[in-house]
Amino acid sequence: MMKQTRDVSGPTLVFANFASDLAVGLEASEVLDHWAKQAPRKMWLLRPGDVLLTPVPLSDAFQRYAAGLLDMPMEAAAVVAVPSLPGVCMAEAVSRAGLMEQVRELVRRRPGISLLPTALDSSSVAFARDLGVPVSPYGMTGPSQQALSITSLLNTKSGFRDVAATLGIRLPAGSICHHADLGPLVEHMVRDHGQVVLKPDRSAGGHGLMFLSAAQPQLPEAAPGLDGMWVVEERLDVAHSVSIQLCTTPRGTTAVYSGEMRTRDGSFTGYEAPLRGRAGTAAGELEHWGTKIGDYLARHGYAGPFSLDAVVTQDGTLFANESNVRRTATTTPHAMVTRLARTAGVDAPAWLLASRGSAKAHTFAQAVQRLEDCELAWTAERGEGVVFYADGPADGRSWRYAVISTSSDRLATLERRLAQTMTFEP
Repeated sequence: MMKQTRDVSGPTLVFANFASDLAVGLEASEVLDHWAKQAPRKMWLLRPGDVLLTPVPLSDAFQRYAAGLLDMPMEAAAVVAVPSLPGVCMAEAVSRAGLMEQVRELVRRRPGISLLPTALDSSSVAFARDLGVPVSPYGMTGPSQQALSITSLLNTKSGFRDVAATLGIRLPAGSICHHADLGPLVEHMVRDHGQVVLKPDRSAGGHGLMFLSAAQPQLPEAAPGLDGMWVVEERLDVAHSVSIQLCTTPRGTTAVYSGEMRTRDGSFTGYEAPLRGRAGTAAGELEHWGTKIGDYLARHGYAGPFSLDAVVTQDGTLFANESNVRRTATTTPHAMVTRLARTAGVDAPAWLLASRGSAKAHTFAQAVQRLEDCELAWTAERGEGVVFYADGPADGRSWRYAVISTSSDRLATLERRLAQTMTFEP
């Protein structure tokens, strides 16, 4: 599979616009703020001359750590923190914080810079136009309205189901309705299937997801971001949750990587790549479906990264769940893994992402020192190790980490050693 770190070769304005209405509504500010805590991971995309606009400040310790692993002077890239505001997209937050002139000056000093948004939405396109920079990879003309529309549509559960059905992609049995009509639909679906899954039409990462049955009939209450359309699907007997990341252009769609998702109650908690074992038997069909989605996106003017999520049932059947037409929770960590692995001469690394809580609080520097003392820290010389890829947690305990090695078998060994070193709780 193609190894891709980012979409452009010149200076980049990395726009970590987690505050976007693409994945969930802006009214779901608590959810967006929670996701935004992972914004420091965008540091791994930076090269000398780049600029990062982030809703969360990066600690000096983390910037030194990441820059050191990337073999890049810490001051070689500019980092600007943009305070987030409830219900406001990031482009507007930049303006309200009085940061536009600072950003304009950074852009002026970097001829040829282009905007790389996390979420391709109308506000990020308008922001690029205001700065007079192109949106990667669309050039100065920018994405068409059709491209923005299809991006928005395929970030909804209902839009994905409609498109997937027309493309012959296997889906769980399901229906779509407004929140006010959930009662009768859920009753009907429970009668037919026993257990059902409720999904807000525009949601990600498991936000708002519910499992219902005759024994558990409680419907979700209307709430900001959860009072619109819903998808109700049969609950499948899931053995593996899988995902593939692809990139599409007018020249075609290419698979970048695939892996198995770690989930808890339907919510994403981690990832392991490449696919292997029983989950790996679905890789061919998963890539075939992803290519169909990518070609459909390209026909409507979209270019760039997207992912397709699916599940493998206990009998080995693959069912598609949703598409995510944006940079996802694994896109940037994969870029980091690829970059680091190349310094070690590793062309096809095995890697995993996870988050665990430690029994004792540590500063970022203390946690890194623990890794180094136990020879668990990533080094190019060993070609394997652990990276804290999203800065130190505010509570000193909730750690996000990546484990990288030359083989999948080594990942489990390294992760067990990490759990002991960091005294992770079960």
